[in-house]
Amino acid sequence: MSAPTLPWLHPQRVALLQQALRERILIIDGAMGTMIQRHALEEADFRGTRFADGFDTQAGPDAQVPHDLKGNNDLLTLTRPDIIGGIHTEYLQAGADLVETNTFNANSASQSDYGLSHLAAELNLEGARLARACCDAVEAQTPDKPRFVIGVLGPTSRTASISPDVNDPGYRNTSFDALRMLYFEAADALIEGGADTLMVETVFDTLNAKAALYAIEEVFDARGGRVPVMISGTITDASGRTLSGQTAEAFHASIAHVRPLSVGLNCALGARDLRPHVETLAQVADCYISAHPNAGLPNAFGGYDETPEDMATVLKEFASAGLLNLVGGCCGTSPDHIRAIADAVRGLPPRRSEERVERNE
Repeated sequence: MSAPTLPWLHPQRVALLQQALRERILIIDGAMGTMIQRHALEEADFRGTRFADGFDTQAGPDAQVPHDLKGNNDLLTLTRPDIIGGIHTEYLQAGADLVETNTFNANSASQSDYGLSHLAAELNLEGARLARACCDAVEAQTPDKPRFVIGVLGPTSRTASISPDVNDPGYRNTSFDALRMLYFEAADALIEGGADTLMVETVFDTLNAKAALYAIEEVFDARGGRVPVMISGTITDASGRTLSGQTAEAFHASIAHVRPLSVGLNCALGARDLRPHVETLAQVADCYISAHPNAGLPNAFGGYDETPEDMATVLKEFASAGLLNLVGGCCGTSPDHIRAIADAVRGLPPRRSEERVERNE
């Protein structure tokens, strides 16, 4: 893949985003799953009326859905859009400039675990439409502050680089082409639904990410235009490497050829532990830098203990050191975290790279 040559699909929105990035540190929203858990939803909430009788009423009686659907958070875009839209709005009102679509697992591979692979395109389309509507509603109240939709492409429940069977290290449960096709379907639907950007996020396997990025370029070619692309990897433990074995610098080297709008890190670690790896990216990347860490490391009960104030204090240091262009939260974070982070970095200058401005815009 070479440098971007196709025109922007939404040139006015891209210009607004680029202007905002030059002026200040932008705020990404926080965790979706954490907020969904607060609603204590049951199986009936996930099924709604469409899936209540054990099949997809919009796909016909042959489209059986025998599996339990509780926990399929992406499905709530269709069955409880009031909850998902409410979460988007809470983050926007807390200060988020960008909200991520509820599509982390909205791909045919991850949805196959629920027998819902046929919904992948619809989940991405409606996820983007819902986030777009929420952004437009809040932006209408504050027209001097545009809000943007990030179309999320998660890592899927498959990995192209690592065997899921410890007894057969050569085995793979997916392939580059299979991933490319499912990412094409998802990315195309996100753009159709109104996403301003696409983010390949929580990258633990760079080969998966490369399939996603290849598919995105295929979508751009098919549409005759492009949207900005954001990439965010995840450092899985104290080793400072992704699950497929790369350091932050190596990860950047593997994806820099697509000349993304931003590269960053999210999930897995809390802000304190993520700090040296974000700094590495800031030193080597000629694009914008993002970070949306967890609210600390998981505790013994799987929860997250870092308070909004604690997290904001650490991320303010990131910003004061000139490391950030975009910042938000991942697992365990809430609108309170995002509000505290937005307050902490307000007025601090964004990381600046003249080379980035000349080459990538």
